[in-house]
Amino acid sequence: MEVRVRYAPSPTGLQHIGGVRTALFNYLFARSKGGKFILRLEDTDQTRYDPAYVQNLYDTFNWLGIHWDEGPDVGGPAAPYIQSQRFALYKEYAEKLVAMGQAYYCFCTEDRLEKIRKEREESKSSETGYDRHCRALDPAEAAKRAQAGESHVIRLKIPLGEVTRFHDHLLGDIEWKNDDVNPDPVLLKSDGFPTYHLANVVDDHLMQVTHVLRAQEWIPSTPLHVIMYKAFGWDHPEYCHLPMVMGQDGKKLSKRHGATSIDEFRRQGYLPEALINYVALLGASYEEGKDIYTVAELAERFSLDKLNKAPAIFDYKKLEWYNGQYIRMKSDAELATLIEPYAVSSGLFGEPGTAPSEAQRSLFVAAMPLIKERLSFLHEGPAKLTYLFDEPAMPQKEEFFPKKADLAVAINLLTMVRELVPAMARQSDEASEAMVKQYAEEKQVKMGDLMMPLRVAITGSRVSPPLFGSIKLLGEAKALARVDRALEYLRS
Repeated sequence: MEVRVRYAPSPTGLQHIGGVRTALFNYLFARSKGGKFILRLEDTDQTRYDPAYVQNLYDTFNWLGIHWDEGPDVGGPAAPYIQSQRFALYKEYAEKLVAMGQAYYCFCTEDRLEKIRKEREESKSSETGYDRHCRALDPAEAAKRAQAGESHVIRLKIPLGEVTRFHDHLLGDIEWKNDDVNPDPVLLKSDGFPTYHLANVVDDHLMQVTHVLRAQEWIPSTPLHVIMYKAFGWDHPEYCHLPMVMGQDGKKLSKRHGATSIDEFRRQGYLPEALINYVALLGASYEEGKDIYTVAELAERFSLDKLNKAPAIFDYKKLEWYNGQYIRMKSDAELATLIEPYAVSSGLFGEPGTAPSEAQRSLFVAAMPLIKERLSFLHEGPAKLTYLFDEPAMPQKEEFFPKKADLAVAINLLTMVRELVPAMARQSDEASEAMVKQYAEEKQVKMGDLMMPLRVAITGSRVSPPLFGSIKLLGEAKALARVDRALEYLRS
């Protein structure tokens, strides 16, 4: 049997961490079994549908590098893969259930349903849902009324007094009293639109879905789906309800915890590899003592047996660590390409939106080793390199002072270290460090004190990327000019 799984989002919002985790687990499971991963758009909720959300779905997974085998944009043997294009199928199968005695026409008006609701509310009745009024109608008479054009819906006959059982791969055997299932829910609305449950079951069957991996919030819907499968005489897929994704406070992950939409993570400068690696670990284990995985390695090791029952906690700090790791794996050229859009928009190369010249791009790539070890996010890059592309503003004079020093000391130290700058611009970092260390010993000053005013003169800040590398990129002439400018400023 070929494994076939699906990701079936409703295009009513941006793609977020929870949905992407569900899609990723389905994708990894399919790849681990040599099966098929299907995308299906469940767009029956036309009031909240927006084509922008469909585009966001495609853009998100293209950016992540996760591709389905069948779907609206790639086709497949079970096309169409958009529910709004399958309405004739849902009507056909709803009518089949009526013909099989497993469903019935209901002619109750909205006014009648509202009246029942109010009466129950006033009498404080514990009853909820439909009262099954039309279930007792003669099927032949009901069919005549429906064919005559009387407004109606089609409702499923929930077997009364029974228990529905199903096995969940993660949670084990689950039992649900039918009396606790929504009483005879609507399958087909009066306007011909299917409800989510009918479309979901029909599509999973016709698309030959073998395993349904979805969030645990869908467990209450599963007994209804199992009842529908039995009503059709079909075998239902294997179920595996995935552990929830929670914030650090133990509540379901939401915007109050931080970024949740993939667009937000992209804007903040996360790498897709980091997101995939971290999200794949939310509720699953792979190999003891290993943190970094390629997608191929994740697929090779993925197993439903290694899923955790407990909710997964989303740790933004851990994701930040992963992002830093993947940033450091990039070559200088790759990292420069990833950071360049942020640099362009921030105005690093001129006015905001200005692309770099060839000379600027060359300097930008050469500067990557200076910041690579210090980045957690791509967007941090430009601010760390501003001093290389523009004269830094002079800070308060006190910024030049080493600890427990004054203006005279700072001027003296900067004057002393100036004579070492030409050599720093030409030799290796190791040679420069040895040279400065020896010089500091000869002059009987601390090496850190000697370097502090030079760092501020070159970069405009007490905290900066490596100083020796910065001087080499600036070149001897520019570096000396900055030192002289700082000395003039301090003496003024």
